[in-house]
Amino acid sequence: MSFQTTKINTKDKQKFYQLLSQQVEGLLSVETDFIANAANLSSLLYHSLEQVNWVGFYLLKNDELVLGPFQGQVACTRIPIGKGVCGTAFETNTTQRIKDVNVFEGHIACDTASASEIVIPLTINGNTIGVLDIDSPILDRFDSLDQSELELIAQIFCEKVS
Repeated sequence: MSFQTTKINTKDKQKFYQLLSQQVEGLLSVETDFIANAANLSSLLYHSLEQVNWVGFYLLKNDELVLGPFQGQVACTRIPIGKGVCGTAFETNTTQRIKDVNVFEGHIACDTASASEIVIPLTINGNTIGVLDIDSPILDRFDSLDQSELELIAQIFCEKVS
């Protein structure tokens, strides 16, 4: 079974996320494999969201976050728990919405073009298994609506792959 995405043409951000969430639901209902779904979701978000330069996953393996499927420039392979934006999001189990990564103490610069970032913890059956990381070359790219809608997309992902 195949899945076809369509370009979302709307300037209404709420409507954009509503349609994007529908695409995510459809995309993730076609496949059950975790890695395949993570790869396709990172691609869908990378090509749908404006002003992003990296979208991907870091997954918990042996007490550290290890690079998973992503779209964008070559990235850091391993991130210690509690270090950088991704490690902080994982350790605190809270979304980190960073307006300027250059003022985030301990930021790990994988792509020097990144200026802002949002990292959302991924929880399945009560266990945090990794994070969804989205970077932008624009300062203060992500607002509270982006956060709530991307958290919903991360929740849909976790429900579909669990």
